[in-house]
Amino acid sequence: METVELAFEEFGNPDHRPLIILHGFFASSRNWRQIAQRLADRFHVYVPDMRNHGASPHHPIMDYLSMSADLLQFMEQQGLETVHLLGHSMGGKVAMWFALTSPDRLAKLIVADIAPVSYTHSFDNTVLALKMLPLTDISNRKHAESLLASYIPELSYRQFLLQNLILKDGKYCWRLDLDIFQRMAPNIAAFPNTDHLAPFTGKALFIAGSDSDFVKPRDIKSLFPEAAFGTIAEAGHWLHVQQPGVFTVMVKKFLA
Repeated sequence: METVELAFEEFGNPDHRPLIILHGFFASSRNWRQIAQRLADRFHVYVPDMRNHGASPHHPIMDYLSMSADLLQFMEQQGLETVHLLGHSMGGKVAMWFALTSPDRLAKLIVADIAPVSYTHSFDNTVLALKMLPLTDISNRKHAESLLASYIPELSYRQFLLQNLILKDGKYCWRLDLDIFQRMAPNIAAFPNTDHLAPFTGKALFIAGSDSDFVKPRDIKSLFPEAAFGTIAEAGHWLHVQQPGVFTVMVKKFLA
């Protein structure tokens, strides 16, 4: 399987226990800087950009097998034998697949607001909205946001997506390859077949937002029998952004 070399940010003392944070679809390491800095007093935190995201290379294949292989290569390159692993959304699925296929490389697993299931939701509308944005007509980021409003009404989600809009040589362009995202989006909503895999018997914590319905224990216990569950009030799928303090405390307590 062809891997890519992941760009990354790191925080904290290299003598501390390593913790890798894996971001979600359309996100990047920059979305986790605040949390990483809060965790850096106890851990040596690595936050890689997954393939096709942030500053990492683009590749036509994007699924959980390939992203897990990228993660394993990243650990080898950094000389990391075992790590704590925290993943949100797409990153949570990468983390779960890694736990199931490389359990000996994992100390503890934390999954934020996602389960090891194939969801029925589609990213089609999001990708199409971004592709329809008239880049040559955009004068500034605020202008782009207003043009996107009729397709993506939620302001915070628009602002999140537009972090991928960059100014290059005086012109706006996407940091992402939207054609790859459009083709690979079904892989992101899905989860690979696990019939041939043994359960991960290590310690795992699944954290859900109270206003989200992505996490159901019945979907998790067969693959992660030692899983514990936590819920953060007044938070949805973006629980780490909406309640960063509570989220950080929960992570630190579990990893203590």
